[in-house]
Order: sequence, then structure tokens, then C-alpha cells
Amino acid sequence: MSERVMPGRTDGLITLAAADALWGDLTTGSAVPTASGAFTRSPARARAGYVLLGSRAVATVRTGDGQWSVPEGEVRRAAAELNAVGMDRQDLVRVGPFRGTPGQERDGETPLLWRQRVKGELQGSGDPERAARREVGRPSHLAGIDWRQLLVEQTRGGAQRTWWLPRAVVRLLDAAEHAEKQWVRTAPPRRAGPAVTEASSLPRQAPETGGRRTTDPEGPAVPLRPYGKELEGRLYSVLSRKPGTSRKVAGWACAVCRTAPATVLDHCHEHGYVRAPVCQSCNTQERPDHLYSNDIRVANRYERLFLTDADDWLRHWHRCTGCRARTTLPLPHLAAWTARIACRSLRPTHRAPRGRKPCGVLRVSWTGSQNAPRSCLLTVAVDFCPSGEHRVLARVPYREATERFHAWLAETAPAVAAAAGPDRLDDLPTRFRPVVVDTSGEGLELF
Repeated sequence: MSERVMPGRTDGLITLAAADALWGDLTTGSAVPTASGAFTRSPARARAGYVLLGSRAVATVRTGDGQWSVPEGEVRRAAAELNAVGMDRQDLVRVGPFRGTPGQERDGETPLLWRQRVKGELQGSGDPERAARREVGRPSHLAGIDWRQLLVEQTRGGAQRTWWLPRAVVRLLDAAEHAEKQWVRTAPPRRAGPAVTEASSLPRQAPETGGRRTTDPEGPAVPLRPYGKELEGRLYSVLSRKPGTSRKVAGWACAVCRTAPATVLDHCHEHGYVRAPVCQSCNTQERPDHLYSNDIRVANRYERLFLTDADDWLRHWHRCTGCRARTTLPLPHLAAWTARIACRSLRPTHRAPRGRKPCGVLRVSWTGSQNAPRSCLLTVAVDFCPSGEHRVLARVPYREATERFHAWLAETAPAVAAAAGPDRLDDLPTRFRPVVVDTSGEGLELF
């Protein structure tokens, strides 16, 4: 039975239209501008059981008459949180355009995906008819924030446009996406029609034997060559331009999982050397989860990279001649390792139904680069921590991080550590090779 709205109460249910008006009134003086239609206009998700307001996911309720409502108290709490956010309009973060920027890890599809939405709207703004259709009666908002009022457009060389948002807003939208992900994960399942077996929608696969794999038991087997060291020491910038390289890569099995066909040449972006041919899945798994060019989120998949399948991944990373000779990892991977492994004991925990679990989401950023190790500093922090968001756990100098990694590598993967070391420095150039430009992410060339 639904609760009626009583005059003077702030914990009763109000209609979505009333919630829109209340949200606007409460956030009039906020440093972060808000938009009307936060509950009733796309990408609001009221009919999915929640609405994002700032960094908070607010539950919605369907009343007995079939209309959707929202607790007034929750709207007020979300507005109070947003009003407490300070913002420096000069502290900007680039939000596009990027060519295939590495996507943040997601446990499942979430509707916000604010970076993709911003990119889509800005790229579509060049079409006058499409822009007119979108703007009529449609306020621009994400999680109730009018991001268009804060967007800064810059032009490079009189031609290339780039778009920027204040860092405080970027963090709010990151937090909103995280809150939505948590909501979707913990929300009770909705009643639906008969369940469809997940495996029934996948292509049938025959058992894998002798490096062969088929997509249909009755189809012909496709032989896949196991990768040896055929491309060791080769430069990606040279090899990728040779005709027939992609066809040659497709003939190998993935050098990491050793089951799927290879599709890409994975290479070290710091030294420029080819590591090995890998499948698309392993290539995505290996890629750092960048938020900004010098800032990554240490997501759950690092459990596999550094713990459960550490030996395979360490062996793969050390296929790069430069990383193997210096017994280290590329800077983003070393930063993730430092946060996940070296600073594991510093991460706060909180109570959970089955004991305690790590709090928040690990994040690590750095200043400088591996080419100037004396000035390079790694900062490990926890986002979305109940005891203080963006809580700093440790600041680790680059050289200290590499020394810790040396000791851990010798204990975790002794065979990989034995193949590394300074005795191989003679094979390297006396100067650092030019960094290979990452054509899939403009502005992320080092990574």
C-alpha cells in the first residue's frame, strides 16, 4: 500500500513532476548548475526503480494508481550533498574527443555511461536538424547536472576541437556511474518471462584439443599455431606497417589464454617492442583502466592480473625487451600493482554480511614519468569511501615501487624474475626509443 503525501512531512512520496520542481528549488544556489527534468527527461531512470541525482541513486516507487513517485526526503538529502560540493571552474579535465579511449571496466551495462553520452551529443551537434530535434523540450542533464553550462571548448591549431569539464563535475559523474552500478548489482531481480539459458545464445564450441578450435562441432577445425618467440625484440612501429602482418597474426593462438585466435599485436607503449599476438579479450583485460592520462582505477580484474593468473601475465609483460631488462612493468601497470599489492594492508575495510570487505574503489595517479624516476611519485587513494571520499592511502616514489616489485616478482614468478635483469641492458638502445603513439586514444601516447 502506498504512502500518501502529508502536508509538512519530508519523508512522504511526491510525484516526479513535484520532485523536479523541488530539485530545482533546493539547488538554486549550488556551485554545480542543475537542470529541470532530472526525474522526467532522459536519461532519467525513474521507471527502472531509481534516479541519479549528483552522486546519489534515489529509489522511485510505483504507487497504487500506477504512477511513479519518489521519497521527498531522499531528494532533499541528494540536494544537500550537491550543494556541499565546491568547484573550481579553472581546474578542467578533458572529456573528448578521444579515438577509442579505453573504457572503464563495467560488471554490466549501466545506462548512464556519461562519457559516451557527452561524446555522442557533442559529435551530433554539427548536424543542425538533429541538434534541433534534441534540444526542443529536452534539457541537457546527466544525474540532474546541467553539464552544458560547464562545458569548455578549446581549439588546437585552429582546427581540432577539444571539450573539457571541471574536475569536480567529472568526479560527480564518475560517482554517479558507480552508484548506478552498485544499485543495479544489489537491486532485487525483476519478475520477467521464462528464463533463457545464457549458453543457448552462444555459438556451440567443440572441445579444444591440440591447439585446434571450432565454432561448430561439424565444421572444419582451424589450426592455430602456438606462439613462440618469433616477434621478440621487434618494434611495433615497424612491424605493424608491413603488409600481411594482420593475416600472420590471425594464424597464432593467443599468447596469454592460448585457446582463442589472436587478433591484435599487443605491444609496450613505453619501449615500443612487440609483446605477442593476443585475442581481443586478453588485450582488453590487460589494458589499464584510465580515468585521465595519469590516473587509473584499480578494478576487480587486477585480481586476475596480479594474483590468480599472475605468472601468465608477468611472463607476457616481460616479453617486452625493455621491461624485462629493467625488471619492471610499464608505469600504469606498476602503479596498479603498487595500489593492489604493495598497499593492500593500508586499504580500509568495513563490515559486510560475511565478515569484512575492502572499502571503496582503489585509484592511483602519478606525477612525472618513468623516464625521470627521481621525480615520479605514485599516489594511492580510495574513492567512494564512507569515511572520506578520495582518501589518500600512500605516496610511493617510483624507485621504491620498482624495488618492491623486484622482491615480489622473485617470490611470485621466479622463472620470470630469473629471465630478467640488468645483464640484458646491452641489447637496448643507449637512449629511450620514441614512444609509440597510441592511435586509439589521443592524448594517451605514453600509455
